[in-house]
Amino acid sequence: MAKKLRKQDLGELQSSFKELSDFLSCPFEEAQSVVETAIASGECARETSSVLEWIETRFIPNVVFIDHLGYAEMCINALRTVPRITATDFGSSRQRDLGQLWADMTRGYLGELAVKRYIEREFAIAISLGHELGDLEDFLNSDIKEVTLNGVTRPPHVAVGIKTMKINALWLDIPNAQFLHSDFHISVKVKAPRDHLFSFFKSISVFKDKVLKLGTDHALITADESERIFTEIPDFGRIAAYVCGFVPQHAPYRDLDYGGRKGTKNFTVTSWNGPLRDGDFERIRTRESAHRVQLEGIGQLSHDQGYLFNSGSLRWRPDDWKEFVDQL
Repeated sequence: MAKKLRKQDLGELQSSFKELSDFLSCPFEEAQSVVETAIASGECARETSSVLEWIETRFIPNVVFIDHLGYAEMCINALRTVPRITATDFGSSRQRDLGQLWADMTRGYLGELAVKRYIEREFAIAISLGHELGDLEDFLNSDIKEVTLNGVTRPPHVAVGIKTMKINALWLDIPNAQFLHSDFHISVKVKAPRDHLFSFFKSISVFKDKVLKLGTDHALITADESERIFTEIPDFGRIAAYVCGFVPQHAPYRDLDYGGRKGTKNFTVTSWNGPLRDGDFERIRTRESAHRVQLEGIGQLSHDQGYLFNSGSLRWRPDDWKEFVDQL
């Protein structure tokens, strides 16, 4: 990322990195990376005062922690559905096996659970998610199935899409016509390690009491090797989910609403707020007299139409969320 912290800033922010490290139960370096992602995505400026304000007013208040039981529920919900859907990524021909699809769907469901818990915590509104067995098309428009308020349960008045991303993601990218399928799109950044499913299996003794035991019982591996393998699998810990913000479908978006910086040859787009149309990057290239146009952090997209938002352009303040839940 281009907006790395300066040495002076690093010195001033040591205590803040330590605060985040303790809050997230993660190494110091990972906490620093979370801050650098916030800067690169436009959620805060590089100056120390801006970073401190972001930590205290945006990041920490909007984090939800998912415990072992919450993970188990989402893992089971994904298992209900995953065998029935195609193992092909949307918009691509890359094939995923059932295990990879299960892990990816579980991660996505963790983001949806985070939104559920966040709304319940902040607004005392219970919501249910569309995770029961059914056709995938039934759940494409809204990830919120029902809301319960004042003892009354009903379908939501608006369709809500929840997009789960990794903690270091900079962009809310909604390709093709998906943006028009929901009235609101919520972005959640989940700090789940790549091996989150393996860690969960370790926590419920799938490896020690089943797989590795089978190996030692039949002399496929030694007891020492079994212990080494088991120890090297990361332990499961509670998962932090940062409910980053949302965008409404019905807003006065402008064409080519972007910002960025010009390098020696190329132009790097660092912010975008609205529609992305075929030929937009070429128009920017001409406008900025650049050799090439690329997006901060990811370079190029796999598509050229849809809606695109950097995290810094999302709506996230308490008043924004109040306006959102009032429409639920």
